[in-house]
Amino acid sequence: MKLAKIISLLGVLAMTVALVNGFTRGDFFGEGSQLAAMPWGIVSLVDLYTGFVLFSGWIIYREKSLSIAILWTIAMLTLGFFAGSLYAFITLQTSGNDWRKFWLGKHA
Repeated sequence: MKLAKIISLLGVLAMTVALVNGFTRGDFFGEGSQLAAMPWGIVSLVDLYTGFVLFSGWIIYREKSLSIAILWTIAMLTLGFFAGSLYAFITLQTSGNDWRKFWLGKHA
């Protein structure tokens, strides 16, 4: 479980750096429209959002509160795997080193 915590924390840190860099140095809408104009850009976006939806399904399944699950899902769809990494790190921290509780949440 320690390795999973390290990996998720590294994900939070990497995504923080990437998001700050993107928002301070990039043009979200200009570059996004270029990405959406390329076939492989579309493939990348479909792949990315498929992952977001699947990860959000896991969040919705394991959370006790539907409103909290919805907030995390919105975070996933807007902040990407910054939110996913943060969610994983928090749930790893609160699972009491129990993999079953980490994966299943309320169903454990």
